[in-house]
Amino acid sequence: MTTHGQSSLAERLTGIDEIECITPDLNGVPRGKVMTAEGFVQGRRLQMARGVLLQCIMGGYPPARFYGSDDGDLALVADPQHIYRLPWSDEPRALAICDAVELSGESSGLSSRGLLKAVIERYAARGLAPVVATELEFFVFAPNPDPDQPFQPPLGKDGRREDGQSAFSVSSNNGLRAFFSEVYRCMAALGLPRDTFMHEMGVSQFEINLLHGDPLLLADQTLLFKHLLKEVALKHGLTVVCMAKPLAHTPGSSMHIHQSLVEIDSGRNVFSDAEGEPTPTFYQFIGGQQACMADFTALFAPNVNSYQRLCHPYASPNNACWSEDNRAAGLRIPASAPVARRVENRLPGADSNPYLAIAASLAAGLHGIEQQLEPAPAIQGEFEVPEHLSLPCTLHAALERLKASVLARELFGKEFIEGYIATKTLELTSFLDEITPWERRVLAAQA
Repeated sequence: MTTHGQSSLAERLTGIDEIECITPDLNGVPRGKVMTAEGFVQGRRLQMARGVLLQCIMGGYPPARFYGSDDGDLALVADPQHIYRLPWSDEPRALAICDAVELSGESSGLSSRGLLKAVIERYAARGLAPVVATELEFFVFAPNPDPDQPFQPPLGKDGRREDGQSAFSVSSNNGLRAFFSEVYRCMAALGLPRDTFMHEMGVSQFEINLLHGDPLLLADQTLLFKHLLKEVALKHGLTVVCMAKPLAHTPGSSMHIHQSLVEIDSGRNVFSDAEGEPTPTFYQFIGGQQACMADFTALFAPNVNSYQRLCHPYASPNNACWSEDNRAAGLRIPASAPVARRVENRLPGADSNPYLAIAASLAAGLHGIEQQLEPAPAIQGEFEVPEHLSLPCTLHAALERLKASVLARELFGKEFIEGYIATKTLELTSFLDEITPWERRVLAAQA
């Protein structure tokens, strides 16, 4: 006999045979298993090896000691608020976002979704609720079957490929209207509200702003949106790329995070006082971000390619400076009314794990509030980055900084940080095992 909750779930899944049960790994890649709808509705426990949460981007794993020497199981527990029919699937199919839970019942220390939930709970203990919004940039390319060749934009309606002159254009010449129409239809079917959409500065690069709200909800929506983009692109013979820097001589793709804090009881933005002026909490939040950004750079910029974006500093600032409405600062305070006063973290790339990036950014701000940290003076106009506000500029340097960080282990746990470093070191080693075309082209003649 089914309960009322099971009956309602069964009705929601009428006609569905299979459900993709997913949870984000440390890179924000959806990992999991496909379950029968019958088993899902009956509440059968779905188990998965712990090591999957530390799977590297090439598919391998660090040594088993980083996820339990016996590589035991954890449970995937579906969030009842995040069960969706997949609007892009040709066959009736559903998806459930799951928490990764130890068999003993507590959240897995390797789960980035669990880490974000823990940070939100720490704010709640102070009577505060973070509010965030993400801005995700991405490229839409023609298929790229040969990875030795650069990505190319799709052929436009005039038979030509976009050449970089379409920033902020609303023209339909790129021939992508049908693709984006299906993207919007699928977003509506999944309940993903969108704010603004535009053609960004890069060749065939676009940006979508998701509406602000609860941090966990925004991380879930960002994960779903990236998954949706790639699936819909495949149906249209296109390739969506969320690398930080897929094209040379072209702006990279970010995932800026807008952050504010409100009182749980009143809904008041605690970054502004009754007169509309910035509060001590606002400055302490910035101070915490500045204090942590260097230690956390590897969490915001997780791949070798991330630093290709950051080494071209315009609009991709690799610094912990803060400024009023200055896009050269890593921490920008957008022009807004006092009720919407917020801090924009401009360091994360589109390749970052949204759960981990949001968790790290909010944890840094909370650290500043708890320790009552004061930020460095705001910087305006063109400026030189002070040495103490500069950030690691390679993945190797960022991992070394994270490895030495006592604070990172305190905030996210020894198990997660050491597992993250092990996986990222494996990825970096794989990259360094390859000889690039630049090395063959430029250095071979000098040997």
